[in-house]
Parts: sequence; structure tokens; C-alpha cells
Amino acid sequence: MLTTVAARQLKANRYRFAIIASLYNSQYVDAMLRAARAELKRAGALSVQVVRVPGAYEIPVVAATLAQPTPGAKSSKPDAILCLGVILRGETTHAAHIGEAVSQALMQIQLQHQVPVIHEVLLLENEEQARVRCLGRKHNRGTEAAQTAIRMAGVMRSLRT
Repeated sequence: MLTTVAARQLKANRYRFAIIASLYNSQYVDAMLRAARAELKRAGALSVQVVRVPGAYEIPVVAATLAQPTPGAKSSKPDAILCLGVILRGETTHAAHIGEAVSQALMQIQLQHQVPVIHEVLLLENEEQARVRCLGRKHNRGTEAAQTAIRMAGVMRSLRT
């Protein structure tokens, strides 16, 4: 059952975010990306870096790179990483294999690097499900991803202080 995205008064002015968004199924992913960016902007995010990748399978390698602090770099790793993609099931099991691999990799990245990795790489049955979850305001997973990222950035910072 889908729940409506509620308006939140979250503050993100102390946090830096990265968004990795797939180019595949761009109609849906672009809508999630716009919603996520709008929510982070509304919350006053310190910075939002967007990285586009060809497909969902390429998201984890970029997430792992972003989660790792670069020695000598001016900026540190983001406070949270949002991963956006849409995988539509087809006639074979390929989509399920991609979805499982991405899910496992993203989980490992956040555990290894202790950076929240918000998993909104959606494995959906059809385009109708994608329209409902990505194109509308009522259930937009991009908005939900941004809200989760803000909350998790706060949780992780509170644990470190």
C-alpha cells in the first residue's frame, strides 16, 4: 500500500548530499531527481552534488567512490547519498538480478563507509507503477528519498558527537 508523501519541516542547512541518478528510464528517474532536489533545496541543504550514470547497475560504484573520503581533498564525503533509478521487469529474470545486485551493493557501501545510502532504485512491474511512484507529488519517491537522507544525516551526526 502506498502512503502519501507528507510535507515536512526538515532542516538540512548543515548537510551535504550527493544524488546518483540513472539515465535509463529517464522519464521516471528525472522526475524523482527533480523532486529530491526540490526537497533538499527547500530544507536548505548546504550542497547537492548530482552524478548521472547510464543505468541502475552503475550506481553502486559511484556511491562507493563518493562514500570514501579522498585524501587531501578540500571537501569530505557527503552526509548522505541518494540513489535513484527505475528498473522495469521484462520477460526474463534480468531485472530481478540487477535489482538484487544493486540492493546488496548499496547495503554493503553504507555499512563499510558509515554513510547513509538511500536506496530508491525501484524494481517495478510496469510503467503504471512507475508513473504513480515517480511522476506524481502524492507518492513521489524522490521526495521521500530526500526526507530520509535529511533524517539519516542528522542521526549519523548525532551519533558522532
